[in-house]
Amino acid sequence: MRQIDEAYVQRGLVRFGYRHLVVLGPNSQRAAEASECAAEQGAFWAYHDLLYGPQTGGSRGGFNDNLKQIAADLGLDTTVFNACLDSGKTAALVRTETSRGQSLGVRGTPAFLINGQPLAGAQPFEVFQQIIEAEIGAIDQ
Repeated sequence: MRQIDEAYVQRGLVRFGYRHLVVLGPNSQRAAEASECAAEQGAFWAYHDLLYGPQTGGSRGGFNDNLKQIAADLGLDTTVFNACLDSGKTAALVRTETSRGQSLGVRGTPAFLINGQPLAGAQPFEVFQQIIEAEIGAIDQ
């Protein structure tokens, strides 16, 4: 994603949006909610990267404790973060985004829509580049 950001988003050629899609049950729902609580403190991507990075595991206690520990590791205000997560205030947003994705036919993650064109699975930059350049070319004509 960093390559797409540098090559297209920062140049104003592409807009990138992220939407949640819960596919693995309650823990996926809870993780998505936690990332939204981190977003309230301006740390969505930092939280996302730690949550889904290779160093994350279930060895530090329960799943909920891990979500809270990631926030602490990032230096977030844990009182605010924990209150957000415990209240469930971001749950409806995550459920709505999941429903929207499912209505578009998205069934797994990662999944992408590029001008409505679906692209499923983790793909190398070159695949995105080919599609984006074709879309830009179509606009220029």
